[in-house]
Amino acid sequence: MKKLKVWIPLLFAIVMIVGMLIGYRLYENTSTKGFFKTRKVNRVQEVVDLVNSKYVDTVNADSLGDEAIQGILSHLDPHSYFIPAVDREEMNEDLKGNFEGIGIEFQIINDTVNATYVLPDGPSAKAGLQVGDKLIKVNDSLVAGNGITSERIKKFLRGPGASKVTIALLRDQKMKLVDIARGPIPLPAVDAGYMIDKETGYIRINKFSRTTYSEFMQALEKLQQQGLQKLVLDLRGNGGGIVDEAVNIADEFLDNDKLIVYTEGKNNPRREYRAQRPGLFEKGKLILLVDEGTASASEILTGALQDWDRATIMGRRTFGKGLVQEPFQLSDGSELRLTIARYYTPIGRSIQKPYNKGRENYNDEVIERYHNGEVIHGDTSSVHAGPVYKTKGGRTVYGGGGITPDIFVGLDTSNISKNITSLYINGTLNSFIYTYYMQHIDNFRRFKDPAAFATGFHDEDKVWNTLVNYAAKDTIDIQTISPRDKSILQNRIKALFARLIWRTEGYFEISNGNDPVVKKAMEEMDNKMAMPIPARN
Repeated sequence: MKKLKVWIPLLFAIVMIVGMLIGYRLYENTSTKGFFKTRKVNRVQEVVDLVNSKYVDTVNADSLGDEAIQGILSHLDPHSYFIPAVDREEMNEDLKGNFEGIGIEFQIINDTVNATYVLPDGPSAKAGLQVGDKLIKVNDSLVAGNGITSERIKKFLRGPGASKVTIALLRDQKMKLVDIARGPIPLPAVDAGYMIDKETGYIRINKFSRTTYSEFMQALEKLQQQGLQKLVLDLRGNGGGIVDEAVNIADEFLDNDKLIVYTEGKNNPRREYRAQRPGLFEKGKLILLVDEGTASASEILTGALQDWDRATIMGRRTFGKGLVQEPFQLSDGSELRLTIARYYTPIGRSIQKPYNKGRENYNDEVIERYHNGEVIHGDTSSVHAGPVYKTKGGRTVYGGGGITPDIFVGLDTSNISKNITSLYINGTLNSFIYTYYMQHIDNFRRFKDPAAFATGFHDEDKVWNTLVNYAAKDTIDIQTISPRDKSILQNRIKALFARLIWRTEGYFEISNGNDPVVKKAMEEMDNKMAMPIPARN
């Protein structure tokens, strides 16, 4: 009996294992899998299981599942989408506001990777990389002279934080090996923040990531120290991002307990976002610049400030995205971003444009604005077919199809000559900018900031003559272009030089000097009328 007691647990274990194996075999050979069928399996899962277990050829189960998911989402709204596990980290980089890399910008010229910018205090700077270095090898991979692409280079240079990468580079015709430990590289959300004049500041936000609000506050505080009384906030091309970041920025302009936005959906009760603290810029003239690329969180900020008559909105009608997505991580590491609610401006506007004609029609709607002339002449009557609202100050505003600006500024659609277009398409202009800059780097370094460069750089004729000869080598003739095209190109060249030295801050400080929308904003700032100004097109 004692021996039997010893063996009983072992016998039970063997029986259990055999039972599990039998159950597993049954699981593999039935179309509706599961030891205990607790609920009816849906048809989609049945079809996927049947294909996996019975189909004549081998199929990629993951790919099949992905296609099934995409098929389901295609019948929902245009902003619900699926991210495979392999793409999830890269897709979330913009929202995180950083990625793991070595901290350089580069440009490929004649199949050679040239370092055009080295992030101060970044991994590459600490390892001694310099602007002008030519990358020959990354670890064991040759990256020069073999048709290398920007995407391949990024894959070589990015990797897990603290991991090492060895770069063979050419500097002053000498080879050099550099070991670099990868680290976090910021993806700035604020492109520029500077004073246009003694009272007026300019801030440009390119997205709403987890760092946007803190970056915005740093820029705003810096400008206030320089005498800020009026502000131009540029949201053109800003496709949105994290709602809380936009709400926090709106809070800096609105007082008391003002409603900023609220969301509501069939399975999500109303949720309100309100101003919660004293803001840094609750008084003072404020103009927001928008266009057809202004979407989502950008429209939340724009709608709140328009509804409360806090800002004058200038530019062109915004994109029209009023749907809220929530990310759901799936068991295999993939992610579903599902629309769970609509958002509404303080006075109840939904600015979501229609999507009942399919995704293709929805995505082409912005292009249609170019074809029907809206971007040149302003909104058409069909756009204003949606609900009409009145702001607290009595201004007329609209729902259902983006946010219509208070002041319309049309797009300059004047044709640019074919030869100018070729400079961009062939990469000739970018190559010239970098080459000329490196050849005259000491001359550029004498300017302490973009403002000094804007007023002190007078080599336009020399640069132009050099570009004429440089373009001719690519069989591009720019000697016969119109005076208008020449002026536009010279302004662009100057801004691109500034970008090499001061990044986006320098680029926008120079280019804004000739931007018709920024010029119009400055005219309105000088207008003695109270702001915001009643809507007019």
